[in-house]
Formats: sequence, structure tokens, C-alpha cells
Amino acid sequence: MLTPLPDPSTLDWLFDEGSLTRRLTRLSNDGFSVTPLFEGWQTLRTDECAALDLAEGSEGWVREVYLRGHGQAWVFARSVASRSALQGDGLHMDELGSRSLGELLFCDHAFQRRAIEVCHYPQAWLPTEVQAPELWGRRSRFDRGTLSVLVAEIFLPTLWSAARAHPENC
Repeated sequence: MLTPLPDPSTLDWLFDEGSLTRRLTRLSNDGFSVTPLFEGWQTLRTDECAALDLAEGSEGWVREVYLRGHGQAWVFARSVASRSALQGDGLHMDELGSRSLGELLFCDHAFQRRAIEVCHYPQAWLPTEVQAPELWGRRSRFDRGTLSVLVAEIFLPTLWSAARAHPENC
């Protein structure tokens, strides 16, 4: 069965090639923040290994955060990079804390963004408090030399409510 395409407004968010951090900051009228949920080494999922050209079962740094507007979780983001690439590159994903990884990737012009992939994100992969079926998400890979960072961003219903309420800030 084919999944219906999202509405034009949703498509605009999903395929926007600019910085999501900057867009959320604008939408929130500077009420943007990042809340780390998990940061640490773990075995990467099979789809992440494939997207990063790694052997299945490879270990990597995983960072999961909420991107918030006025304290409300708008986006769940999961970023991963292989252990070997991170250790040789000097990108300190483990030191970001409440800073946005996206802003770092967009400020370093050495990073090249690959194509944006869009899908309904599997409900089971979401934090329990935001689990819902058929949430739209996207991911893309950012490459700098031998380092590749895979960034997935899942748009929560609260974002769509805020975007409808303040279309002038989108």
C-alpha cells in the first residue's frame, strides 16, 4: 500500500536543505533549546551501518536529543557516527551538551550534506513519551573527509501545531 504524500507545508519542512536549528529558532522567536536524552557509545542499528558504509554491528557514538521551542519538544533527533571515524577526526560530539549538532555541521563548511531521505519513522525507535504512528522524519549524511555523521530528525505533532499558529515565522 502506498503512503500518501504529506501536505505541501510538511514537504517544505522535510526537504528544507537549510539549518533546521535556524528554522526552529525563527519559528520559536528565539525560544529554541536542545535537551540531550542520551549520549554514548553503542552498537548502531543495521540501517545506520548501511547508511554510513559500515559493517553490520559496528559501534558508534549516538546522540539523541529533543529540539524544543519554548520548552515544548518539537523534533526528536538522533545523530550517529562511527567510533573509528570520530576518534581520528577531532569532532567532539561527546562535548556538545545542550548545543545543537546541526549548527556545528552547518557552520563548518567542510561538511558536505548528502541527499535527504524521508519516511515515516518507526514508532518503536522513538522515546516512549512521544511514540506515535506515522510521524514524518528525515535523515541525511554529512561528510567531512573520513568522518560521516548521520542525522535523523523526526517531526513531532507539537511542531506542526506551532507552525500552523505562527506561519509568518516559518
